[in-house]
Parts: sequence; C-alpha cells; structure tokens
Amino acid sequence: MTDKTMTRRRFLICSTGIAALGVGCSSSLSPLLEQCAMKSGLPQRTLGNTGVQVSLLAFGCGSVFLKGYPSDDKAQEVLEWALNSGINYFDTAHNYGNGESERRLGLFIKGRREKVFLVTKIESRDSNNFMRQFELSLKRLQTDRVDLLHIHGLHNFEDLSKIGAHGGVYDCLVKLKNQKAAKLIGFSCHTDGEVAEKAIEQLDFDCCMLQLNAANIGEFEKKALPAALNKKMGILAMKATAQGKLLEEAPGGRLESLLHYVWSLPVSSIVLGMPKMEMAKQNVELAKNIMLMGETEIITLRDRLSSYRPYLEKFFRHHSDLIAT
Repeated sequence: MTDKTMTRRRFLICSTGIAALGVGCSSSLSPLLEQCAMKSGLPQRTLGNTGVQVSLLAFGCGSVFLKGYPSDDKAQEVLEWALNSGINYFDTAHNYGNGESERRLGLFIKGRREKVFLVTKIESRDSNNFMRQFELSLKRLQTDRVDLLHIHGLHNFEDLSKIGAHGGVYDCLVKLKNQKAAKLIGFSCHTDGEVAEKAIEQLDFDCCMLQLNAANIGEFEKKALPAALNKKMGILAMKATAQGKLLEEAPGGRLESLLHYVWSLPVSSIVLGMPKMEMAKQNVELAKNIMLMGETEIITLRDRLSSYRPYLEKFFRHHSDLIAT
C-alpha cells in the first residue's frame, strides 16, 4: 500500500464520515485513521479507544456457520483458514446452536488463544442466570476469559430499562470486567437505532454491535453511530447484507458495494457469517482490496435501497439469529 493510496483513503474516510453521519470530520475519523499496516494481507482497525487492533473482517459463528459446516472437521478447516488469512476477530454467542458454536470455537482456539480476539454474547436478562451462562460459555470455549462480552440482542426501551436496573445484567458485565473475565464489554442490537443510542448514552460500554447497511434499517447510522463515536466506542457492524436480503431481492445490491459501503463508515470491523469456504475467500479478498466509497456513491446506493427499508425492518422484528435463513 503506497503513501499516496493511504492519503486518498484517509481523505475519503473523512468525506464519507461527514456525509453519512452529519457530524464533523474530527469526530468521525478516529476509528478509521487508525487503520494500520496489513497483517497477513488483511487490514486492521483500532477498536474505538480500547487500543485493540481487529481485522476489518470478522468471522461470525452463528446459525449459518453451523449449517454450512455440519462437522467438526469442516468447521475447524474454515476457522483455520480464516485465521491464517488474517482474520483475528471471531464472534459467537451462548445460545448459537444450543452451545454448539461455542464448543466448536473452543476446539479451534485451544493452543491459539493469544492469536484470537474472542467474542461471545449472553442473552439472559436474569442476573444469576446470566452469570451461570457465562461460566458455561467459558467452559465450552476452553478459556478463562473472553476479549469482548456482549449483552445479546437489545430489543426495546423496556428491555434497556431492565438491563440497566440496579443488579441487572449490565452490572454483571461490569463485575466480569473488573474480574478480568471479560476484557471489554458491549451490547448488540438488531432492530432499533434509537434504543441503541439511549443504551450508549445511559451506560458505559466499550463496544457496540449494530445493524449497519445501505438500507439504513433501524436508523442505526443516523442515531446510534454518532452516539457511539461521541463516546469513542468500538463499533462492530453486522447485517451488512441484511441477512442476505439485499443480495437476493434488491436490484443492484452487490456484495462488493454493500461491504464497501459499511467499511466506509467509522466501524472497526464487519461481522459476517460465511457458510461456504468460497464465500469466506471472497470476503477476505474484498477486505484486502478495500475501496472506500465517496459521498456521491454512498448517497446513490442508500437512495437505491431505501425503498426496501420498511419490509426489512418488519423482517428483523421477527428474525432470530438462531435459525439459518
């Protein structure tokens, strides 16, 4: 990568940050200007103000992973390939496949723990059960700590109130961080950017995992993203293709454009499910050859896909990551 190329990318990062977020350049630059030298051919970005470097592409070990690689051998093969290709961020959850995802990831990271940025998510809203589930997750993952622990699937304002109540599961996160069982803490939110915005403003998380795509489902880009930038949080994008719906049903919804759109936002990484080896290879190649979008490209793609937003918002209100679609 030449200095001239990097300079142009930094300019594009600044301009697209302003266009996408309506905020000043200084507040939108921080996660992106930290894009560091290529490692194993894959760029990395800094995870907010944590100082942690994560690969631009993260491996999602959810339902499509379990469906796509039905045996331990096949799962280990693709995970090994991903790590060797430069992916260091691996995302799972306590309830993916009734624990099968964590078990498989645990088999893989054994002997590789220091090479992997390990992330899991806990869905329980009962504090005692949350702690029990986390202990079981550690056992499945064959480790004594995770690098990032999320509250899984923030739903609505009632859910946020329950999470943040005294003795609620947010307090569990803080306790586990203080005990160094979780290096960083965060939450994931699929459906409502305003709820995510309030969670960011009301509670002190290190990271957030948001639905971010060119259809602007849930208005995360407008509401939650600026709030997260203001607190210098690590921002992880998910649903860049809207669970594949933007590829299947939206004219012009090409994978390259959808991923480049999200990478042009101030995010640290995109978490993607990759149920076939050829898909993993394609995604890695796109990350290696990242082309950030300019303002006109961003607006054009967003306008083209905006008509799909009401349908997709309805879809995600009833969607479960536990079921492969």
